Amino acid sequence: MNIVLHQPEIPANTGNIGRTCVATGSTLHLIEPLGFRLNEKEIKRAGMDYWEHLDVRRYVNFAEFLEKNPNAKIWMATTKAKHVYTDVSYGPDDYIMFGKESAGIPEEILLEYEKTCIRIPMLDKIRSLNLSNSVSIVLYEALRQNHFSNMQLEGELHRLHWKE
Repeated sequence: MNIVLHQPEIPANTGNIGRTCVATGSTLHLIEPLGFRLNEKEIKRAGMDYWEHLDVRRYVNFAEFLEKNPNAKIWMATTKAKHVYTDVSYGPDDYIMFGKESAGIPEEILLEYEKTCIRIPMLDKIRSLNLSNSVSIVLYEALRQNHFSNMQLEGELHRLHWKE
């Protein structure tokens, strides 16, 4: 899977998302401008020591992203969508794009992707969920639909053993 952040602003969110990408084998695509530098300690703290294992790619703008990923099927996560994120079918190489924390994905982009805009249902008392939480919610649904391919599905206790 591929996670795309369009102009993220908060380094801790991007660090958390980077860690989630490492845990799921997903590639992180960052579209500039970023609201921080990638070497900031907040990113490294949120991503912990996993950041070095992250497949992260940067783009100057959305046009460059499209140019370098010409056949990408892009799901646009937005509170403005008509479709719920669980009502669509994700492919194993799809891209899920999220906008910046303060404004989301620009409406000019959303108009071009109306059929692949998705939303997370929520009450109308708030505008949106935290960006890193939103990424986790949608990404894990996409991974579930693809049977968590290549992921560890069972865990082991450290000191004791599970009963058979």
